Parts: sequence; structure tokens; C-alpha cells
Amino acid sequence: MAKIEIKNVRKEFGDFVAVRESSFTIEDGEFFMLLGPSGCGKTTTLRMIAGLELPTSGEIYLDGEEISQKPPSQRDIAFVFQMFALYPHLNVRKNLSYPLVSQGMPRAQVKSKVAEVAGILGIEDILNRPVGGLSGGDRQRVALGRAIVRDPKAFMMDEPLGALDAEFREHMAEELRALHDRMNATTVYVTHDQLEAMQMGDKIVVMNNAVVEQFGTPQEIYDKPATMFVADFIGSPSMNFLGFDGKVAEGAGAIELNGQTIGVPRQMQGAAGELVFGVRPEHIGFSDSGGYRGKVLATEYLGTTQIVTLDTPNGELKARLDSAQLATVGETVGLGFEASKVTLFDKASGQALRSELNHEVLAHG
Repeated sequence: MAKIEIKNVRKEFGDFVAVRESSFTIEDGEFFMLLGPSGCGKTTTLRMIAGLELPTSGEIYLDGEEISQKPPSQRDIAFVFQMFALYPHLNVRKNLSYPLVSQGMPRAQVKSKVAEVAGILGIEDILNRPVGGLSGGDRQRVALGRAIVRDPKAFMMDEPLGALDAEFREHMAEELRALHDRMNATTVYVTHDQLEAMQMGDKIVVMNNAVVEQFGTPQEIYDKPATMFVADFIGSPSMNFLGFDGKVAEGAGAIELNGQTIGVPRQMQGAAGELVFGVRPEHIGFSDSGGYRGKVLATEYLGTTQIVTLDTPNGELKARLDSAQLATVGETVGLGFEASKVTLFDKASGQALRSELNHEVLAHG
């Protein structure tokens, strides 16, 4: 088990900045997700924690010990790669035992440890099989086993399910989370899949263009996005953005959107100019009394719900409605917004304005 602290860590490759002054804390026993699009710096951050890359500046602490310049062998951290990284000429048993044999562990202890890990992962029946003939799921279990068998302080996982097909990937994600809960091990997991991050993670760091955009629980990240990037990256469909020119006074509980008064959380920060009204699809409904109106462009049936696309004076939006709600393409309908769930953003910076909804998240995030 381990607590990991990242303090103002920066990584440069020549003139290219891969990670800019990142800071966050991974608590002991957490399943921690590094989330973001390709090239955002998440894998580089993971490799710096593991010691596979050294930071240009900043500090990394493992249980209070500064380790940023220590080699991987002195960090007691296991790394699980996307492409399994197994020895193809060895069978499963020998792949699992290799890290222990190389450390000089007695043969009887190695045998006992391998049997224990094989039992945890449910791979006792394939121990004598060559890894080359295994399915993707079994090879990933073996790769996990080779990390687990060392009893490291923490696990680093770089998109370990990325090579699996979608259906089996979801199954393995459930298995991996259950394994983490059973072992109560600190796990840092890189993914570009926001659904995977929301499903598995205790905490999430969202990165973009080498910068940490937000850090918090899945619910905080979803309900209280700190930036437009986070609001857009998380959620399917993502948050709707309606642009408007206007002024928001500190303490205000409403805005003017195309001449209509729309409720918002009490604002704790004033702003003026180009602003953005952000609202999730599930926080929009049809309203007979709604003065703000939109034209139905399309409907997408999803079983118990439907996604309705509407054209409004401030831009297109998507609403997630009960499938029983009548929505006819071409009709104009009144719209209502759940005021307590709205986020306002400054368009130029992309930053959320501070409000009763998000002020605690923005204060520590």
C-alpha cells in the first residue's frame, strides 16, 4: 500500500513540454485514474511515478519519501503494460515466477506465491500452458499476476485493457476493479476512455495539453466540471454549451438567455463578455410554460430514454428525456433547465465561474 504525492512535476523532451507543473495526491489504497486524450501527458506522468522517466523538475513522494530521481528498482512499484509484456518462450508458471526467481527467492516460497496469485486470478488451470496460445484476456491476467506476485507498494497500469475487444474489455474492467477491492492496493491507471474512468476510479485526474484540468471524484468531475474541456470530455452525450454575451453579477441567481430569464446556481463570481451556459442533457426538459424555445431536429431512441437534438437561438443542444416523451421532428417546444445543475463558463479561458454548485471543487481542484 502507498500514498503518492505529485508536486509541481514538469517533463520536457527537448523543446517539447509533455507535462506542465502537475500536482495531485493519490491516497493509500485508491484506484486512481489518469484520463485524457492521446498526447495529453497521462502516460508520461505514469512513467515518471514508476521511474521509467525522470521529471525535469518537481517532486514525487512515495509514502513520504522523495523518489523522483530514484531508479525503478528502488521504488517497489509494478508496471502493467498495454501489450502484456510477457516472455513468449516461457509458460504461464514461469512468467509468474520470473520476478521472484530473479530476486533470489527460495524455490518453495516461489511455488507457494505463484499458486496464491494464480488462485486470486483464476488461472490455476493454465499454469503449464505457453503464453503464446492464450486468449487476450488470459494473457492480461498473467500480466497482472506477474505484477501482483511481487507484492509491490503500488501498481501502475498503462491502458491494460486497450488491446481487448469492447465486450471483453468491459468484463475485464469489472474483474480488475473487484481485484483491486480485494487487495486494497494503490493503483494508478491510464485511460483515454471516460466511461472506463468513471466506472472504475475512486479519483480521476483529467489532463489536456500537458496540463491537469481537474482532479476529483467521478461525481465531482461529472457534476461540477472546472473547465469546458472537462465538461465536454466527460459524459455521453457531453455537456451542452450555449454561448451568450452578457453580464453576471456576483450573487446573481439567474441570467438572460435570448431575452429569457434562466435560473442558475447563485454565482460567487461576477463576469461579463462572452460567456457560456453549460447544462447536461439529463437536466433539460420540455416545458409548456418555458419561454426559452427550441426546434426538434432529431430523436434517438435508447430504450428507456431518448436523445432529442434541438436547435435554439444560442446553439444546438441535446436533451436526454424519457422515451415516452413525445418529441416530433420539426416542432418547436418550450424548454426548462434544472437551475441547480447549470455551470457558467468564461468562453475565452474556458474556466467555470465560481458558484454555489462548484465553489468547493474549484477551491481544491
